[in-house]
Amino acid sequence: MSRVPTPITLPRPPDNRRALRRRRAAESTMAWTFVSPAVLIILGLSVVPIVWSLLLSFQADDLVTPSRWVGLDNYRALAQDPHFSQAVRNTLLYTALYVPASMAAGLLLALALNRRIRFVGLYRTLFFVPFVISSAAQGVLFSFILDPQFGAANAVLHYLGIPSQGFLNDPSQSLPVLVAISLWSGTGFCMVIYLAALQDVPASLIEAARLDGAGRFQVLRHVVVPTLRPVTVFLLLWQSIESLQTFDLVYVTTKGGPLGSTTVIVYFIWEQAFKNATAGYGAASAYVLAAALGLIGLILQIARRRLQGATA
Repeated sequence: MSRVPTPITLPRPPDNRRALRRRRAAESTMAWTFVSPAVLIILGLSVVPIVWSLLLSFQADDLVTPSRWVGLDNYRALAQDPHFSQAVRNTLLYTALYVPASMAAGLLLALALNRRIRFVGLYRTLFFVPFVISSAAQGVLFSFILDPQFGAANAVLHYLGIPSQGFLNDPSQSLPVLVAISLWSGTGFCMVIYLAALQDVPASLIEAARLDGAGRFQVLRHVVVPTLRPVTVFLLLWQSIESLQTFDLVYVTTKGGPLGSTTVIVYFIWEQAFKNATAGYGAASAYVLAAALGLIGLILQIARRRLQGATA
């Protein structure tokens, strides 16, 4: 009697989708393990303070007693505060003087140093070194130099037969003097950025323009400057943000004086929040500044995109 052969059973193939899900879950767990410290730091030092200060701007808080909700009263008070209006005017004037001057001076220095001359590396370094010095150190240095009684600046003026100047102690001179100090340090940054951009200007375009009879000024106007437009927009945004947030130099040199002539918005925020113990009022002024910075950034982004679309 013949036997029925036993059927051969093959092992069931593993579920590839389940293994893939397990591998992805393990990779995700490992990734979050490495990323979580940075995420916690960002949440703790950035996101949480931003949300907390936004809520604080709608409250009356002196950092000691329990706060109370006041709604938009802080913002209404800012609109009627003459000291805040003065701080806004000072900040806008500082920005209007510093930003174009630093960019123009940086471009001129970059054009002068974008050539093969002796010790060009040393010259570039000397112009960039002031940018590395902190604003606090600059303020201390120039406070000694510009001291009305014992400063080196008035000593030089006296030697030249020029009357002594008040500099940082004169309400009519203090803000332009701060702009000059900022230019001493900020021009080097613009110079380095423009110098790097000049290296990317196609030499073929310059040679073609010269073959067509264009002079140096025409080459600069019609070839170099249009090529530098994206970098110019970046520097305009960067320098504007930096100037609107200036604080260290004012704090070290003038403390907002004399007579409020150098009180800028960030110093006004610090003064209201920590000196006058009106944290809610200071938070409201900080969000006014944040809204202004966001608007400037949006405008410059739109301008940059239109510029890219025009050159494409």
